[in-house]
Amino acid sequence: MEDFLIKDLIEKDKKRIIDTRRKLHRMAEVSGKEFNTSRFLKEEVEKLGLSIVEVSTTGFYAVLDSGRPGRTLALRTDIDALPICENSFNLTRQKYSVSDNKEASHSCGHDGHMTILLESMKLLVENKDKIKGRIIFIFEEGEEAGCGINPMIKALEKESIDAFYGNHLASFLKTGEIAIDKGPIMAGFIRTRFTIKGVGGHSSRPDLAVSPIFAQAAIIQSLASSWVNRLDPTKTVTLGLSTIHGGSAHNVIADKVTIDGTLRFFDREEVDKAIEQIDIVGKNIARAHGCEFINETGKEQYDPVINDPKLSELMEENIKDYFKDNIKRDVKWFASESFELYGKLAPSLFALVGIANDTKGSGAEHHTPEFDLDEDSLDYGIFAMVKFATSFLASN
Repeated sequence: MEDFLIKDLIEKDKKRIIDTRRKLHRMAEVSGKEFNTSRFLKEEVEKLGLSIVEVSTTGFYAVLDSGRPGRTLALRTDIDALPICENSFNLTRQKYSVSDNKEASHSCGHDGHMTILLESMKLLVENKDKIKGRIIFIFEEGEEAGCGINPMIKALEKESIDAFYGNHLASFLKTGEIAIDKGPIMAGFIRTRFTIKGVGGHSSRPDLAVSPIFAQAAIIQSLASSWVNRLDPTKTVTLGLSTIHGGSAHNVIADKVTIDGTLRFFDREEVDKAIEQIDIVGKNIARAHGCEFINETGKEQYDPVINDPKLSELMEENIKDYFKDNIKRDVKWFASESFELYGKLAPSLFALVGIANDTKGSGAEHHTPEFDLDEDSLDYGIFAMVKFATSFLASN
C-alpha cells in the first residue's frame, strides 16, 4: 500500500482510533482475567468477518486469508493491564482516560498496542485485494505475568508462519520516533526469588529466635557490592529487587523472609555469573546468621528480543520516507518481552514506537501510576504495522 493511502485512511479513522484506545484504557484488566477486553476485541474482529481461533482463557487469534497464494505473516498485540492504581494526572495534566478498575491500569501501553492492531487489521481487511497470502492477528493474554505466551506458541505451531511483527510503545522515545535496530532490542528476563529461613519467636526475646530479617538485610547489601566487584560493567546485568515478604505481626519474629525481583540482561554468560553470585552471597551470609538460604532464581525467564536483520532492513527501506530522520539507532531497552518466543518459531521484528510529548505530559516511566501516551503516537504505530505487513507480503 502506498504511504499516502495509509496516511489518508488513518486520518479518516482518527476519531475511531482515539475512541477505541480510551475505551480499552477504561476497561483495564490484569493478566489472565481480561474477560471484558477479550470480548470487546472479538466483537471488533467479527465485525470484519474474520475467523477466530480460541487459544487460552482470554487469548485468541484471527486469520485474514487474501485468497491468493503467498506467505503468512503474524501481527501481535498483548491485551493485559497491570495491578497498579492509576493516577488521574500524567506529568503535566489530567489524563483523557482513566481506568474504571481502581486495581488495574494500562500503565505500560497495551491499550495502545491493541488499538494499533485493531486499526491495522481493519485497514488490511478493507484493502485485502492489494495483498497476497495470509495475516494472523495475535491477541496474547497475560504478557505481564507470562501466562498466555506458551499456549499461543503451541497453537501457532500448525500455522506455518513465515515472520512475526510486533511493537511496543516506548516512553523514552518522542512521538514520531521509531527504533527497529537489527539484533537485540529488548533485554532478557530472569525472575529472581530467594527465601531465608530462620527460627520464629516472640519479639520480646529475639535471642531465643533466629531472625531471617537481619540475614535478608545483609544479603541485599552484599549483593550491591557483589554487582560492582564481580560482574563485568561492559556487560550490564540489572538486579531489580521489588518485594520483601516476611512476618505477620509486630510482636512476632518471622521464621522466613522471601524476596522477589528480576534480572535483565543481554549477555547470557554474564547473567549466569550473576545467578551464581546470588547463590554464593546468599548461602554464605545466611549461614553466618544461622539461617538457610533457598534460591529459586531462574524458574521463569525469557531471552532477549532479537530483530531479524533482513526484516529490519525491509522495514527501514519501506518506512524511511515517512519517518525520515526519526528512525533511531542503537536503541536497547532493558525491559523484557514474551515476544522473544515468537522469534523461535520464525524470523521476527519488534519495533519501539515513541509516545513522549512534553506538552501533553506523556513520557512517565512504564509501570508507574502517571504513565500516559500521546494518542498521536498511535498513527505512527499503525502506519509502521500496515506498511511492514504489505511490504513483507509483497516481497520475495
